[in-house]
Amino acid sequence: MGTLTSCSFMPLNSEFRSNPVRRAFRERIQCHKLTRLRGASSCFFSRARVPKWGKSKLSNFDSLRCFATNNDNNSDDGDKDSNNVGAAGEESGGDDSKSNVTTTMPEEERGFTSQKSTPPSTSQRSSLSSLGPAYNTFQVDSFKLIELLGPEKVDPADVKLIKDKLFGYSTFWVTKEEPFGDLGEGILFIGNLRGKREDVFAKLQNQLVEVTGDKYNLFMVEEPNADSPDPRGGPRVSFGLLRKEVSEPGPMTLWQYVIALLLFLLTIGSSVELGIASQINRLPPEVVKYFTDPDAVEAPDMELLFPFVDSALPLAYGVLGVLLFHEVGHFLSAFPKQVKLSIPFFIPNITLGSFGAITQFKSILPDRSTQVDISLAGPFAGAVLSFSMFAVGLLLSSNPDITGDLVQVPSLLFQGSLLLGLISRATLGYAAMHAETVPIHPLVIAGWCGLTIQAFNMLPVGCLDGGRAVQGAFGKNALVGFGLTTYTLLGLGVLGGPLSLPWGLYVLLCQRAPEKPCLNDVTEVGTWRKALVAIAIFLVVLTLVPVGDELAEELGIGLVTAF
Repeated sequence: MGTLTSCSFMPLNSEFRSNPVRRAFRERIQCHKLTRLRGASSCFFSRARVPKWGKSKLSNFDSLRCFATNNDNNSDDGDKDSNNVGAAGEESGGDDSKSNVTTTMPEEERGFTSQKSTPPSTSQRSSLSSLGPAYNTFQVDSFKLIELLGPEKVDPADVKLIKDKLFGYSTFWVTKEEPFGDLGEGILFIGNLRGKREDVFAKLQNQLVEVTGDKYNLFMVEEPNADSPDPRGGPRVSFGLLRKEVSEPGPMTLWQYVIALLLFLLTIGSSVELGIASQINRLPPEVVKYFTDPDAVEAPDMELLFPFVDSALPLAYGVLGVLLFHEVGHFLSAFPKQVKLSIPFFIPNITLGSFGAITQFKSILPDRSTQVDISLAGPFAGAVLSFSMFAVGLLLSSNPDITGDLVQVPSLLFQGSLLLGLISRATLGYAAMHAETVPIHPLVIAGWCGLTIQAFNMLPVGCLDGGRAVQGAFGKNALVGFGLTTYTLLGLGVLGGPLSLPWGLYVLLCQRAPEKPCLNDVTEVGTWRKALVAIAIFLVVLTLVPVGDELAEELGIGLVTAF
């Protein structure tokens, strides 16, 4: 039997911070090391003060962990003794390298987090040994650490209260419960619906506030892995419960406002650059050569571009106006629904002036119809202004009295879009389109860029406006199919031409994740909304599909063969 021959105390103060997106909290842990000289065993006694979920009161948990680091025959007895000292009535034993843990938690927390750690396997011990001596004498209880730093979970007492007060024969009969949420921080109630789903959901939402206050959000979702549809029609439904601080998006931070401002300033600069580039036939030859000749090395004096800034502003104003109209459309549609939106994060681009903007939902969407309406409102507003400028610009381009205000663009430009090329061909005529350069009004360029921006943002993928609209109209599974098809067409250059690769990378980096579920994620949208989304996707394809040389020759779009 081992004997405790000495005891030394070493206080260790540690501080942990959780992800800033979640509620930050700190734990102050004091560890006292009990060292037994003979047998070289070490025991760590830790006490942590952790805030209880949803309360300002701090809870304590105590943990005693003992380790053996030698292989003599007496170590087994010594380990048992040390475990008896710290286990507080818990009996445990093990071989030489095993660790035994007993954790004491408050009564209200024991059912949620108190667990007895299992001894590490042989492979785990060998991997720890290879990392050095420090890992032989100290292990981190990773499961408890994840619980501490993870999202706030639903209170088990509230779950019992909700099952007793909300669910029943008249609303929803619960048969089982499953984890709900990205990390299983919520509860999914599975059972049988006892009424019309919309009426039952509204009743449960009202009762939830009466029973628990403003602590939780209740989601109505399709039952996962349901064997059969609902006898009343439609899919079987379940109800998910999440804490509001977990399920609702966080507020805007100061750094986000700073980044949004910087991106907007860069977008202004890229829009002005687009206006200058549209005057390529007027720019100094050395500037044109530097930007068009890949062999050019010496940069020209950029002050040569200053005289062209004033004439570039109308086009820049047009592009910026389209971007602002797009965002105003989103906000005007979200305001009556009491849906909060973040400020837009504009994405500058030198080819179009901008790739649009990233606008986040800052509150949970009530239903899928709202998701479709808000998603379509922005591109619709931007497209109306863009097409107006495009049409007016084409009419002005065909007026011989304003030739001094026109700019010369390569006729090859009109092969970048099947839809816009056909409209230009019908307005300007065959003779005007069959030349090396075509004189057009700057409004044509602004409208063309604006329509292309709207079309890119309406692609049915990820968190783009088109992805949100498809997800709301046809469901998340349909969005997966649309998304894979869109990525394939972008990768092959079928959509967007030379802009397909940068746009695809932008979506993969910033917008690939689908939108989070609505509170009512089951009720279908109307037929006219589905038809509107389908028509919008069809127009997007016509706008982004480039015209090949053979088809352009047949349609009379651009100069394919010089005579």
